[in-house]
Amino acid sequence: MRSETFVVLDVHGIGLKIYTNAQTVLKCANVGEELEMVCHLRVREDAMDLYGFLDEHTLRLFELLNSVSGVGPKSALSLLDLDSVPNITAAIFERKADLLSRASGIGKKTAERIVLELSAKIGGLTSKEVIQGMEMSVEVEDALLSLGYTRPEVRGALHVIKDTNYPTMEDKLKAALKALGKGK
Repeated sequence: MRSETFVVLDVHGIGLKIYTNAQTVLKCANVGEELEMVCHLRVREDAMDLYGFLDEHTLRLFELLNSVSGVGPKSALSLLDLDSVPNITAAIFERKADLLSRASGIGKKTAERIVLELSAKIGGLTSKEVIQGMEMSVEVEDALLSLGYTRPEVRGALHVIKDTNYPTMEDKLKAALKALGKGK
């Protein structure tokens, strides 16, 4: 079973509810297929919650984001839905708080705190091209939102076309519109 915010995994007859980000839910196997996840157990006074991901890099970034004051699991999951782990890492390393503040629940001050606290902890996976690609995606997202598409539709289309480099914003916008047209 799965929803937008979690999957339920059957582990030897016991159903485990594992919270995750939307990108991970989309990549999860179909019901009945085998799935392997790396998990983080968050223990609180009133609950024990599992957060799971398909790879250790995503889990590590989730845990780093949670270490920042003011960033809880829901905000960290929202940040992970912004883009790929290398792109988010590059944005933090390059101190691009404006890109991080686009996540639901992350304001300007929290994004700046994330950059301040994590930029030294995150390795040098940085590239001007990665940042330019993320900024281009932001422009395309804004353009599509202004045309009346919803944020989930737009992020889904950008996810479909993410593996291709586009020379201009217009080219990326055309590809995203094409992906949105196929989804209907």
